[in-house]
Amino acid sequence: MRITSFFLCAVLLLGCGNYRKMNLPTSSETVSRTTGTAFYAMVAAWKWKERDSAAKLEILSGNLPSFLRRFVKINVSIPDTNGKTIHASYYVAPDYLSLGTDADWARIPLTPMAAQVIADSFHCFLPTRKMVNDIYAQASVKLAPVPMYAFRDSSVTMWQHHLIIEGQRKGRRGLIAGIKKDVVLSGKVTRDTKPDREAIYGWHTLDGKPIQPLYTGHINWWVDYSHGIRLVYRTIWVNGKAMDYTAVLKDPVMQKLLCDEEWCDFFRYY
Repeated sequence: MRITSFFLCAVLLLGCGNYRKMNLPTSSETVSRTTGTAFYAMVAAWKWKERDSAAKLEILSGNLPSFLRRFVKINVSIPDTNGKTIHASYYVAPDYLSLGTDADWARIPLTPMAAQVIADSFHCFLPTRKMVNDIYAQASVKLAPVPMYAFRDSSVTMWQHHLIIEGQRKGRRGLIAGIKKDVVLSGKVTRDTKPDREAIYGWHTLDGKPIQPLYTGHINWWVDYSHGIRLVYRTIWVNGKAMDYTAVLKDPVMQKLLCDEEWCDFFRYY
């Protein structure tokens, strides 16, 4: 697919506010974009690897609904060693990774391998457990999780789950949470005795409690309808200073802005 512009996920530094427009890649207006409905019809009988690859190519080519380009500000704070407050903020996608047009789009569960390629290409990363909690707390649209029990890893179930969420959402706009388990950055992956794990967490109920505790029991190619990929812009503003998230995680004090685990500087998605 041809692309009119392909930029990394850089913030347009034009003033400050609770939202920032992101320079995600944009598909050519002369090329017909795959809609959410068409994508799920195409991959209905495909295995995970083929679906994952197709979705990754669509998203990297810029086939994204426009609302995913407007990231939302999350504010956090912690005390430093002297009792002073450290304030920080970062920007997150308002919804889970999706593809399609504004009129016909769909959320797409992905493996952590595909998610990391996309996040790296867009100058983003995936959240930690603490960040998922903070995002949920500051979300303007909180929806109750809807578990499904049959054919959990099928494309048909993924499509049905997206439609169920849209029925719950009823057109409400803003930062949404409670609808998916996040694929997360976690030190538990590196400490797990089994190889090739993935970390998931979240799916908060309306009382703020997560259904899914931090878990690395799945092999890293397992993806089902309940998984979601939330992009986070990799620059963190700490007391007004721009820092890469990796530098924040390596600092023994500031890392608590983003994580609530030990070994925050040894985090991985898978």
